[in-house]
Amino acid sequence: MTTTTQQENLKQLFLLNPDVAFFNHGSFGACPKPVFETYQRWQRELEWQPVDFLGRRRVEMIDEARAKLAEYLNTPVDNLIFVVNATQGINTVARSLQLKPGDEILTTNHEYGAINKTWQFICQKTGATFVEHHIALPVTSHEAFVESFWADVTPRTRVISISHITSPTALVFPLAEICRRAREAGILTVIDGAHAPGQIPVDLEAIGADFYSGNCHKWLSSPKGAGFLYARPEHHPMIDPLVISHGWVPESTYASRNEWQGTRDISAFLSIPAAIEFQQQHDWETVRRRCHALAVDLHQRIGALTGLEPIAADLDLWFAQMISIPLPKDRLWEIANHLYENNIVVSGGTIDGANFMRVSVQGYNTQEDCDRLVNALRELL
Repeated sequence: MTTTTQQENLKQLFLLNPDVAFFNHGSFGACPKPVFETYQRWQRELEWQPVDFLGRRRVEMIDEARAKLAEYLNTPVDNLIFVVNATQGINTVARSLQLKPGDEILTTNHEYGAINKTWQFICQKTGATFVEHHIALPVTSHEAFVESFWADVTPRTRVISISHITSPTALVFPLAEICRRAREAGILTVIDGAHAPGQIPVDLEAIGADFYSGNCHKWLSSPKGAGFLYARPEHHPMIDPLVISHGWVPESTYASRNEWQGTRDISAFLSIPAAIEFQQQHDWETVRRRCHALAVDLHQRIGALTGLEPIAADLDLWFAQMISIPLPKDRLWEIANHLYENNIVVSGGTIDGANFMRVSVQGYNTQEDCDRLVNALRELL
């Protein structure tokens, strides 16, 4: 089967508008038809027998889904709970920490806005300080990145909050070394893994973070509202639920007190195994490599149009299926609107006054989609 045929076949398995060249999988994901059908089946079961579903079967069904996800992420099942998204997971951790005036939370200037606001809120409440490490672009080696980042660690650093794959610039950060150093220094690591599961292999035991919150509804392509929060076993007792409900009792576990927070639809959580199975059935390692190659090719072709240099010295080292492409100064929204009017959807942002177009390449994207994007930019630029 040719690459083009594989992509066309995958495109038919998604619910996306076929007239749109969709390069913004990173914002909200997109769910394959078989996984969405599983999701709707769970919802129908819930409505058919609500008391049986939520009152009698819920714990067993949730535990089975958690076990599948735990195996996928290489961690014991007791280390995971379900949350609706990575932001909720990180809020759960942030609200549980006992920070005090003078403590520092170290992060980078490439983090997701909602996570920045979370820590700023915590600092306002506790008197802790929010410290942004400025990442010099272009990034070069992993070793240089870690050394530069670590230069902002001080004796007051209590928490490192950092992305696995950044939202604004799509850079894949070298987490394992940062987490190793932090553990030696007695610093807690809180990882925003919103964009990682499904886009790159995620081995939670190898990463070694204290806390890791990820989305399943982005690159793993489960239904919307499916995420997880990982915590190392020694931290389970400290994690309080955002909502106190019937799951909380004095002898409750990390899972039991955090997962039952009143009536809600758990169908998205229960559909995560179907999303994992879908990717396994379609040889997702090969799909990832093909998407990465398309993303790098797009960067090179668009770079030839703009004459702008990449933000990373090695595109293969720093990017996966999502890539950040520099755009001419002050033309981001003009370009984004022009593309949108031509049924081409991308994302974008600004770092240090420079504009970037964030392009997500998922299994349903074809070479024809890529050509449409390049040709539309050529017309404008």
